[in-house]
Amino acid sequence: MTERLGAYAVFAGILAAAGLPIYIHAPKVYVDTYGVSLAALGSVLFVLRLFDVIQDPLFGRIAGGLEGRRGVAVTIGGATMALGMIGLFAVAPPMEPIWWFAITLTLVFSSFSFLNIAFYSTGVAKAQTMSGEGHLRLARWREGGALIGVCLASLAPNALEAVGVPPFVGYALVFAAVVVLAIVLMQREWSLSADLPQTGFGPVLRDGLARRFLLIALINAAPVAVSSTLFLFFVEGRLEASGWEGPLLLLFFLSAALAAPVWGMLAERWGARTVLLGAMALAVVTFSGALFLGPGDVVWFALVCVGSGMAMGADLTLLPAMFSARMARVAPNAAEGFALWSFVSKVTLAFAAVVLLPLLEWQGYASGTDNPASARAALTALYAGVPLALKLVAILLLVATPIKEEDL
Repeated sequence: MTERLGAYAVFAGILAAAGLPIYIHAPKVYVDTYGVSLAALGSVLFVLRLFDVIQDPLFGRIAGGLEGRRGVAVTIGGATMALGMIGLFAVAPPMEPIWWFAITLTLVFSSFSFLNIAFYSTGVAKAQTMSGEGHLRLARWREGGALIGVCLASLAPNALEAVGVPPFVGYALVFAAVVVLAIVLMQREWSLSADLPQTGFGPVLRDGLARRFLLIALINAAPVAVSSTLFLFFVEGRLEASGWEGPLLLLFFLSAALAAPVWGMLAERWGARTVLLGAMALAVVTFSGALFLGPGDVVWFALVCVGSGMAMGADLTLLPAMFSARMARVAPNAAEGFALWSFVSKVTLAFAAVVLLPLLEWQGYASGTDNPASARAALTALYAGVPLALKLVAILLLVATPIKEEDL
């Protein structure tokens, strides 16, 4: 394939495996294995996200100024991310578990931030070399690969355990091996952005449409952050369906992966904004079903996972493509633009960690125990009610944003 879009899919997949699955798996592992409290984990995750206030803009400047050395920097970042993942899941904490959790997650998240910024800004330069709707076509491959990566990362622990491999040790080692593959496949792509000028944050922040995209991204990412943080607890504590976590996660992310290219094709015909609004409406309709579920409602929840997963495929494909197209107009280097994009996306995960986990614990919820009805009701309200309210706000913002073809 002359456009080498498969390399972008693989690299996006490994980045995705270091993103949402960490928020899904890591807190549960450290609660169940090492007895760390939900409040302590939430505090650590929040502090790490505050650190992003400093490091993401810095990484944007670094990635934008590397010129021909971006490939070397990406290799170092990938190696650091792989080592951090091994430390997080495959090494017994040599100190207090909460401190080991904080140190290893810092390595994973910081590397992830730099790689994500470098990768997406390179994608802007790549799309400009492609014919036709380059941003949308690249987005289909890139976000499709990311969703497949999330699917595999969600399934891997259960699959490894089924064949007798320690689930999270195997997960970390497989992750490290795929990081090496992804870096090799992408090596020839980093030079695409070497000749683009640095623009700084000014052009991005002065552009009204870019600012509106960042705000929509912030609000629209929050429902996924909330539901991802609480997913395992909802399946265990509300549905009372321990053992179904892996298959349900796979169903959710697989639905998103299969739907993503369809949303992309629809967007090429009907426009990204119109199709994205339709997908967001689908998310509200389907995910509202989670409000009414109780013990044993696994089949109904599976249908919720399918519908909301399909809708998320549009969120992860179309909004980044729209932002990329705008960056090509106002900030061709795009590294600083995607530093801001990365930051606003992770602010939502900070909100979920620092607010929801301690609040759930304060309501009397304890993982692996027979929780009172009030704690289970609180879990449902936080898992389903909060994301629905946030999604409605995101829809209103997008409706109020006039986007013309010549703006992208």
